[in-house]
Amino acid sequence: MSPTTETILLTGASGGIGEALAREVAGPGRCLILLARDRARLERLAAELKARGAETEIHPVDLRETDRLAEVLSDISARHVLDVVIVNAGVTAGLGADRSVEALADQDRQLDVNLRGAMHTVSALVEPMRRARRGRIALVASLAGMRPLPDMPAYSASKAGLIAYGHALRGWLKPFGVSVTILCPGFVTSPMSARHKGAKPFEIPADVAARRMWRAIRARRAFYAFPFLLAWGIRLQNLLPPWAGDLFMGGFAATVEPDPRYRDEEPR
Repeated sequence: MSPTTETILLTGASGGIGEALAREVAGPGRCLILLARDRARLERLAAELKARGAETEIHPVDLRETDRLAEVLSDISARHVLDVVIVNAGVTAGLGADRSVEALADQDRQLDVNLRGAMHTVSALVEPMRRARRGRIALVASLAGMRPLPDMPAYSASKAGLIAYGHALRGWLKPFGVSVTILCPGFVTSPMSARHKGAKPFEIPADVAARRMWRAIRARRAFYAFPFLLAWGIRLQNLLPPWAGDLFMGGFAATVEPDPRYRDEEPR
């Protein structure tokens, strides 16, 4: 690998926004290290990215497998100087049947992947970046972390936690030359979005979202929420008293279909 090669690590690379981000950044002079659960999808994506001139490396791993994840990331960190870390992996779920409580397994999975997995990823990789006084970290949160969705309590909590974590990271790492960008996309066309049965205002294609996110990462923006109108509507709504804000959220009622990737793990 050339010393001028830009090395980018991306979690959740095998579908949706992650796959779109991989395609967006792939090209000559870049090495993409891709993490996701699905080996077959990673292999297909890696072949496509190589055809675009990028070097690639794949690691099939579930972020909930803490020891395995630490082992993989330790090996990567020992062999590469990372320029960009994009923590993108995420899962969703919603309320149970007839708007009953979320299944505990669904709650745990969302917190384990969306928040704990993100924190474990950063913790395993940040020290070499801090010592080198360089690099970028991007955390893919959600507008649901800015204004929680009543139909998706655990998801909203996991993304709100990720936003808080990102703000703290930025304050810690800024003096060391490492930037932290918190990304809060709205509805993005993907298999995850397809399971969301309800209003999806201003939904945008995954490639468009990836282009905007990569631009924000390159610019070292501290916080980037989009689409603009929806993000600012949420900011303004958060200034209202709670009873008025709750009225605003009535238009976002939805159900979330079970994620087929986890159907064999636990019953809902």
